[in-house]
This record gives sequence, structure tokens and C-alpha cells, in this order.
Amino acid sequence: MTPVVDLVIDATVLGLGATALMDIWVWLRRRWLGVPGLNYAWIGRWVAYLPRGRFHHSPIAATPPVRGEQAIGIVVHLLTGIAFAGILVVVWGPTWLDRPTLAPALIVGIGSVVAPFLLMQPGMGAGIAARRMPEPAKARLHSLVTHAVLGVGLYFSGCALASFH
Repeated sequence: MTPVVDLVIDATVLGLGATALMDIWVWLRRRWLGVPGLNYAWIGRWVAYLPRGRFHHSPIAATPPVRGEQAIGIVVHLLTGIAFAGILVVVWGPTWLDRPTLAPALIVGIGSVVAPFLLMQPGMGAGIAARRMPEPAKARLHSLVTHAVLGVGLYFSGCALASFH
């Protein structure tokens, strides 16, 4: 295979592994702390309206549902994890895949919180960095911790993948 194909495969494996760990964290957080998780249908609804020229919803729950929004949301969620893994692989290069370290994975994971803060939350009517949420500081903290878990997932997935390199 070509180096580009190898990097795409590696980013896919890393992204899916990291996203799975993040989803496990969200499930545990819901069980232990009663904090609701990401509503994939709302993600799918938001994405489905983008080609129609609608970025902002106030709030997304008031926007009419679209067919297949749950499936769209799950696919977008997984592709987003793969995209962030791709950033890690491109910025730190194939040598990171051979000897993963935690810091780059955490930089990408924590840095990825910019996506919900500046794109998804405003687009869904929650405002920049959840400022329109009932408890914005709490929402920000949960987002930050969840994206840090994504970073840990990138690292652990990298360690698992390195054993096959």
C-alpha cells in the first residue's frame, strides 16, 4: 500500500478507537453523574440542514426532524473522530504511530473541543462555548473532560496500533 493509504487506515483505526473510549466515558458519565450524553439525532439534524443553507438553529430541538438523522449523526460523530486522528497522524507523522506518546494525543484531543465550542454549540442554538446553556461552566467542563478522554483514547489506540507496525 502507499504511505497515504497507510496513514488513512491508521487514522481510521485511531479515530474509531478513540471515539469508542469517548463514548464509553459519556455512557459512564450518564450512569454515574446523570449528565446527558450527545444526542446523535440533533447532530444529524444539524448536518442535514447545512446543505439547505441553514447553519443556526434556535434551538435544534425546535427544528423539524429529518429522515435518518440518528444514523447521520452517528456517522458524523465517527468521521469527526477519524478526522481528529488524521490531524494527529499528519502533524506528528508516522513516527508517532511507531512510538506513541501521550502529549500529542492530549493536545489533539483537548484541542478538538474547539469544534463544539465554536461550531456545533453555536449552530445548535447553545451559543459559543455553551454560553446560552442553563449552566454554561458545567457544560464547558464536561466538554473539556470528554475531549481529554478522546485524547487518551488516541494515545491508547496508538499504543495498540503500534504493536502491529
